[in-house]
Amino acid sequence: TAFLTIQEGCDRFCSFCVVPYTRGAEQSRPAAKVIAEARRLVTQGAREITLLGQNANAWHGEAPDGGTWGLGRLIRELADIPGLLRLRYTTSHPRDMAPDLIAAHREVPSLMPFLHLPVQAGSDRVLAAMNRKHTAADYRRIVDELREARPGIALSSDFIVGHPGETERDFEATLNLVREVGFAQAFSFRYSPRPGTPAASAPNQVPEPEKERRLQQLQALLRVQQAQFNHGTVGITLSVLFTGRGRHLGQIAGRSPFLQPVHVFGSESLIGTEHPVQIAAALPNSLSGTLIQERACA
Repeated sequence: TAFLTIQEGCDRFCSFCVVPYTRGAEQSRPAAKVIAEARRLVTQGAREITLLGQNANAWHGEAPDGGTWGLGRLIRELADIPGLLRLRYTTSHPRDMAPDLIAAHREVPSLMPFLHLPVQAGSDRVLAAMNRKHTAADYRRIVDELREARPGIALSSDFIVGHPGETERDFEATLNLVREVGFAQAFSFRYSPRPGTPAASAPNQVPEPEKERRLQQLQALLRVQQAQFNHGTVGITLSVLFTGRGRHLGQIAGRSPFLQPVHVFGSESLIGTEHPVQIAAALPNSLSGTLIQERACA
């Protein structure tokens, strides 16, 4: 597994975030440089590449012919590299989920069925205060399009609770969105003022104890959803890319297509290869199973 930076900076200016001020405007690396680096990583043994950017799906890089490509086109080109088994990208903004990128989730088998797509809140009023420039309905529509393009895709997200002005009704809207969408995993945080950002000086700051209460309530729901997703894989076969030794002697560990850690007993010679595993048990944050054959996946 390797990570490849394709984009830096951010032009979104969310009211809570310092990145546009500290890292500057979005800059996309040229496609030829990204492809060349990906080939080098595969030559060095990488079988999975995660494309990185503060807003990776906003990537619009110079094409080899002098035009401009979007991320969907770049993914299609990278997928043709011999020996590259898996592709991922992170992180993403809902406003930049272009139709061609959504189509890539349908058309490119090596683009893994897992996407981290932060929404931050489920209340349109809070989303506007955050300067997210999308609504909760926009997010739900994108999720529907992704699930139509790639049935079974697993979604991850980020949430901030207690943004200035967030009411109990706003928070309930976030809980409702979580219930409706369903997440395989998520990251959630209390709002914390960042000096120099618009939200830091906004009125109606939420008291810390209330932020903590909301965070605990949200995280409890998200933990249930993650456990349900993990338990839903028990008894089925997943392709696992093994990346190293496991927790116990004789174990090896890898990742499922849905980014779940998977532990099995098997030979270390399988590290760096992809094999089918029948999932036998699910823990809150990982899976365990049994190799069903000693032949690498095609």
